[in-house]
Amino acid sequence: MNYLIIAPVGDYMDALFVGIREFPTKKIILIAPEDKMETAEGAKHDLEKFKIPVDIIPIRGHIWEETFRIVCEVKKANENENIMINVATGDWTTRCAATSAAFVNGIKAFSISDDEIHLLPILKFSYYKILTDRKMKILNVLHHEENCCASLEELSKKTGMSLPLISYHINGNPKSEGLKEMGLVETVDKKGKTQIGLSTLGRMLMKGYVT
Repeated sequence: MNYLIIAPVGDYMDALFVGIREFPTKKIILIAPEDKMETAEGAKHDLEKFKIPVDIIPIRGHIWEETFRIVCEVKKANENENIMINVATGDWTTRCAATSAAFVNGIKAFSISDDEIHLLPILKFSYYKILTDRKMKILNVLHHEENCCASLEELSKKTGMSLPLISYHINGNPKSEGLKEMGLVETVDKKGKTQIGLSTLGRMLMKGYVT
């Protein structure tokens, strides 16, 4: 079995070679922040001796959002491939982003410590299966309505839901998680009003980067 390996470019690129030693690798996709492009090119050059093709995909923008986008798109474009993510190669931020992207997309991932491979658990789940139609309606309004929403009252009007129902879906209760606890929205209290907007995870979900 040969693998397509995704790896963030960062401070520990030697971990690439530990990975290909353990997992027969047919191709490597490097996710590279703009300030790490030289490092990515160096790794690509070093891998030429192993005759492993390498693609470099630059991150242009928010590291978390771009990492989720890239991982999601690579998965969709390679549905019949055995994909793994080597999270050990990045820096602190890119390792966290790559690990989270693996979890929400149900992709196998591994880290490396003292030249030993540590497989991470597969935590495949789907937000779409636990989001009710009303919660999705709220997220859609926040995603598509410009500058929404300065208050829960404004969100109530735009969704056509009562204020108590909006509060319930945002804040939840002891028996049901709200969108805030799920990490999909963020709120800020300002001048007696509760401003609400999508979180980074919420934006990625609405753009289809989270399955």
